[in-house]
Amino acid sequence: MTPAVFLGAYIVDIIIGDPRWFPHPVVIIGKSVRFLEDKIRRTSIIGKKKGGIILWFAVVVPTFFITWGIVEGCLFINALFGAIITVLFASMTLATRSLFDESKAVIDALNNGNIVEARKKLSMIVGRDTENLDEQEICRAVIETVSENLSDGIVAPMFYLVLGGLPLAMAYKAANTLDSMVGYKNDRYGDIGWFSAKMDDMFNWVPARLTGLIIMAVSFILRLNWRDSWKIMRRDGQNHSSPNSGTPEAATAGALNIQLGGKIQYFGKISHKPTIGDRIKEIDRDDVKKVWVVMFISSFLMAAVCVLTLWMI
Repeated sequence: MTPAVFLGAYIVDIIIGDPRWFPHPVVIIGKSVRFLEDKIRRTSIIGKKKGGIILWFAVVVPTFFITWGIVEGCLFINALFGAIITVLFASMTLATRSLFDESKAVIDALNNGNIVEARKKLSMIVGRDTENLDEQEICRAVIETVSENLSDGIVAPMFYLVLGGLPLAMAYKAANTLDSMVGYKNDRYGDIGWFSAKMDDMFNWVPARLTGLIIMAVSFILRLNWRDSWKIMRRDGQNHSSPNSGTPEAATAGALNIQLGGKIQYFGKISHKPTIGDRIKEIDRDDVKKVWVVMFISSFLMAAVCVLTLWMI
């Protein structure tokens, strides 16, 4: 991974995002997960826990080597062609533009007075039930998913692009996709998805904490409450079922003087999650706009650090 290729991938993601007409690697990975999961469930020779380990390796390892083969093959054909393909695929590991577009569609629906449409759009980017959410709960869900995915969809892929190039970044996307598809703690996925959930936690441990620090730095730049961003991140960063998602959410909550977490409904069952942050003010649409600005500047800062690191290497 060269600085020019990394920068090209970042720019392509910001400008174009994920074009609908192009077959996205994550879609292909998702289909392979469902295919292999079905095969493992039909096999009674091994238990579901062992099957979960096999599922993870059967998806992530081939993703790494197939990506490596594509990159090396394209570079062998022509250096420029190889660089262009690497830029294209590396941009697909990033989610800055798509995260903005998908969350903006929710707020646009609210701005148009269509809360039913806002709930529908929100259901496409969060795992919770959205049918009965009011406007404040919708805005809270958007802020939570943007701050969480700032780590999963932006900082972490950049981190792994620098650490191991496109093959490792794509392998990370495979691990992250596995967690989002089978990493649930319920009767259906508790056994077959446990290993995917643990591995996703491991992959995201460093990026999540790096994201929290970046959010705090951006809060200082934007003259938000950067002191509380640091304080709440340290105090409430572990107030989440995930060992990683709470860190960027806490940093965001502190910066915006809001409270995240609390009552959430999944599959018809209400659960009360620990709260994150202090309820200094009520959440509104302006807070969503602020978190978008935080997201874009955070992505820029992380990209700048990555380009500088690659240049020094």
